[in-house]
Amino acid sequence: MPADDASTRSRLVLGSCPDSWGVWFAEDPAQTPWNRFLDELAEAGYDWVELGPYGYLPTDPEVLLPELAQRGLKVSGQAVFGGLHDEAKWDADLAAARMTAELVRAVGGSYVVLLPDDVGPRPDPLTDARWQTMLAAYDRLGGILASEYGLRGVFHPHADSYIGRQSEIERFLDGTDPDAVGLCMDTGHIGYYDGDNPALISRYPDRIEYLHIKQVDPEVVARVRAEGLGFGEAVRLGVMVEPPLGVPAVEPILEALDRFVDRELFMIGEQDLYPCEPDVPLPIARRTYEYLRKAGVGASEEAS
Repeated sequence: MPADDASTRSRLVLGSCPDSWGVWFAEDPAQTPWNRFLDELAEAGYDWVELGPYGYLPTDPEVLLPELAQRGLKVSGQAVFGGLHDEAKWDADLAAARMTAELVRAVGGSYVVLLPDDVGPRPDPLTDARWQTMLAAYDRLGGILASEYGLRGVFHPHADSYIGRQSEIERFLDGTDPDAVGLCMDTGHIGYYDGDNPALISRYPDRIEYLHIKQVDPEVVARVRAEGLGFGEAVRLGVMVEPPLGVPAVEPILEALDRFVDRELFMIGEQDLYPCEPDVPLPIARRTYEYLRKAGVGASEEAS
């Protein structure tokens, strides 16, 4: 463990995920094969992995655990999508979350990252009643993950969803139970809507429990807005870029974490690349890893 006076950035535990290798789906011949992903993840320097879409990596723990162990990898958690604004989807969303939670628990992870369903670039706003339905559902789901699986649910704001803009994120945090659900702060998705990451850290330091660090290209964002494009098309146009090539700047985020947060956090280096050529991800992953290390991320791990 780091010394008590260590900065939060030195306490950040650095990992990555299949998204950074162009993986969005359980099966897709255009994606990096799972064994190559694990090989390259370890080769880039990472010790921790977020598992990605359920079914991409082996879902049998007796298969997956040896594959991770032989590469020196450990699991932070896994993401699952859900449309919790829609009561009719509760049973299906809960079943998907349970399936994910069972795997995460079996392979030693701690977090289930809760992603909202894609509803398009310009959805009609939710009514207050549906907001309350959604907030209550996240509290309920987080409680199930904690009580039945011993895992922490963390909500991930996302482009083209009902919770992506800063005002929506703040409404979510103000309206949910901190004991039930935390925040997975994705700096790129927040930046996609011109959100203020350091301000969110300063206002909600106790809710930030997990991080996805990424950047966006503001020129691509401007085109996306002008043409009314969806997030999938934005990614194909190269909206996500490696640090320090885009926004938001990483250093102010790290400074805010140092100032307002005093505990260990997972930081998942992530860059949406779907689809991409097979030789593209590894050099980016290496550069991202080296950039973040030089910025002081995970320094305590190197010293221990």
